[in-house]
Amino acid sequence: MDLRSIIALVLFFALFVGTIVLYAGYHKGEYHFNPVRFITRVAMFGAMSTILYAVPVFKFSLPFFPSFLEIHFDEVPAFICGFAYGPLAGLAVVLVKTLVKLALVGTNTMLVGEACDLVLSSVYIFIAAFVYKKIRNLKGVAIGLSIATAVQVFVAMLSNVFVMIPFYMMVMNYPEALLLQLMQKAMPFITDVKWSYAVAAVLPFNLLKDALVIVITFIVYHYIHRFLRMKKA
Repeated sequence: MDLRSIIALVLFFALFVGTIVLYAGYHKGEYHFNPVRFITRVAMFGAMSTILYAVPVFKFSLPFFPSFLEIHFDEVPAFICGFAYGPLAGLAVVLVKTLVKLALVGTNTMLVGEACDLVLSSVYIFIAAFVYKKIRNLKGVAIGLSIATAVQVFVAMLSNVFVMIPFYMMVMNYPEALLLQLMQKAMPFITDVKWSYAVAAVLPFNLLKDALVIVITFIVYHYIHRFLRMKKA
């Protein structure tokens, strides 16, 4: 593990602990929403999300999926913020994560990859947080996450077939044969770089990633949600 990854790990846990400590001072009494507090929350959760999104140590690929499909957990802080403070707060965290990542690390996909990630995360988090805002119980969580996962996976398949794969072939000059070879290295039964890839790889990969994100979000939110509650103005 290199020095940058170690620093990122330390910073992540410092932010995580700092968030809990900051809000622990409020949980004994109700308090009203105000813009400064909202910005502070979004900034802190956005910083955690950015670290999980931009630092390589927090990403990994699986041997049974194409190597360019990576598991990452940057949606966990956005989910927690969205469940605690509403869907707009969750969306704000996603936006902050994307903008800060671009400012600090840049892009190697001419913003296309980041734009797709922004859309997918926004759809996923907004739907789940919106449903939970209307039905604030375990049933609301289950309904929201089920609908959000289904929509997000469908959008992910469409974006890969009609945006990402054509982008790599036409703009980045990746030959179709090379992309297919990379896909078949992990999943030999893929027959083309479009719908065969989308159904065989994108669909199960996103279902697995979403399941991991949901489990981690449940665990973390269960232990800290009392510190994150606020009374609406």
